[in-house]
Amino acid sequence: METLVIQSDINNIIEVERFVYAVCDTFNINNYSAVISMSLLQAVENAIVHGNNNDSSKAVKIIFDHCKGGVFFTVTDEGRGFDYRSKLTAEGNTEKGRGLYLMRSLSDNLSFSNNGSTVRLDFIINGIDASRALERITTLRNHYALRPVEV
Repeated sequence: METLVIQSDINNIIEVERFVYAVCDTFNINNYSAVISMSLLQAVENAIVHGNNNDSSKAVKIIFDHCKGGVFFTVTDEGRGFDYRSKLTAEGNTEKGRGLYLMRSLSDNLSFSNNGSTVRLDFIINGIDASRALERITTLRNHYALRPVEV
């Protein structure tokens, strides 16, 4: 198990990205790093912005662990939580709910605890089928297609 704790400052997202790439490197799963990173960064951003209300005196804790056939990450903020059941119905085509939509689409399992202040993202590493991989690639392409290109 590996743990990273960051202060709730959006500028600390780079530490999470480095954490993901180090984990993927260690476990030789670099071909999953983009999918894991995108999903985990959405969870951490939600924890910072919505969970901890950008309060830099609060922390976000990210835990990585692995089991046979996969890896998982949990992200915990210091907020009160939220009604994740109603938010999970969002289709991701608006700014509200897009992060949850991406987390749900890119992970193999998304679950919440602590009234929504903890999210767990599971990724099956062994045995991913081609259709699931294509679905994830399409989700990422659609996500970036919706963003304006900065010049």
